[in-house]
Amino acid sequence: MKWQVYRSRWVPTIMLVIGLLFLWEFLSWLLLTLDVPLAQSKVPYIHELVITFTQYSGTLFSEGSVTLANASLGFLLGAVGGIVLAILMSLTKWLEQLAFPYAVASQMIPILGLAPIVYGIFRDEQLARILIAAYTTFFPVTLNMLRGLRSAEPSSLELMYSYAAKKWTIYTRLRFPQALPSLFTGLKIAAPLAVTGAILVELMGATKGLGVLMLRNLYYGPSHNYMFWLTVLFAAFLGIVSYFIVTVIERIVTPWQPEFRKSGGDK
Repeated sequence: MKWQVYRSRWVPTIMLVIGLLFLWEFLSWLLLTLDVPLAQSKVPYIHELVITFTQYSGTLFSEGSVTLANASLGFLLGAVGGIVLAILMSLTKWLEQLAFPYAVASQMIPILGLAPIVYGIFRDEQLARILIAAYTTFFPVTLNMLRGLRSAEPSSLELMYSYAAKKWTIYTRLRFPQALPSLFTGLKIAAPLAVTGAILVELMGATKGLGVLMLRNLYYGPSHNYMFWLTVLFAAFLGIVSYFIVTVIERIVTPWQPEFRKSGGDK
């Protein structure tokens, strides 16, 4: 039974991926056949990307680990700040009215313009990456955590109040558990954004990181085309990995959610 469930879930996805890879390879061949200028810069051969990856995988993982480490620190910083602010805003209405408009307004600043400003002020590539990653994490976490804290059923709240439960008890026994699914929604949104923010700072003039590798290979032009594409794809891979790490943690922390429960027919 389990095998049938897994097959029904994964076989269509695997077939879709294989189909897209064949389509990509065909388009690359077609552009070369039509003698399109810089064809491999537009749609490079998949097999050439694989060969290049086997040659430079150590470099990609080394530079990617620097990016992921800084993005993770910023992600944790932004998540903690967002959770704390959401709790405070749920406790006091006046603080929400004061702080929430500024939190929304902060997201109106394009990250592409903010990254060089932060880097120029601090002149520390590691600190700048952490701060930008925290900035991209902060708002989704704050918004979703606040929504989750407000999602408690009125009847459940009335029951807690009828037993003269203290506010701390209400939060720990009711509001926090109810808020966890919403919190993880915000974390899953923010995790890939934190990686993107860290890479963006690296493009400003860092010495190590995936963004540095990306910029370097872009500068050298067609001769480094496959390596440039690999850095772009590897950056996407880091974002996907960060998303799935948060998803795994969510599955462990909130196993009661319907999508994580085993169906009745599974053994």
